[in-house]
Amino acid sequence: MNLRLQPVQVATGSDDQESQLVFHEGFLVAVLVRLSDEHGADIGKWFLEAGFGRVDDPNPPIFADLDEAQAWITSQLA
Repeated sequence: MNLRLQPVQVATGSDDQESQLVFHEGFLVAVLVRLSDEHGADIGKWFLEAGFGRVDDPNPPIFADLDEAQAWITSQLA
């Protein structure tokens, strides 16, 4: 399964601005945001800011890196 990532800046209201839009088969399925130093031990990790369809999650996960995030998104879409 191929995912396409597109870097963007998201106005989250915090210092978390580095983000990725995640597309699958032309559809936006998720928005990932890289956590800033405001998040202590989670600095540099990626957060599911928004998921759509099967990627929506009431308890959005935090991922160590983009590879882990993509693997999780792929599993949600399978």
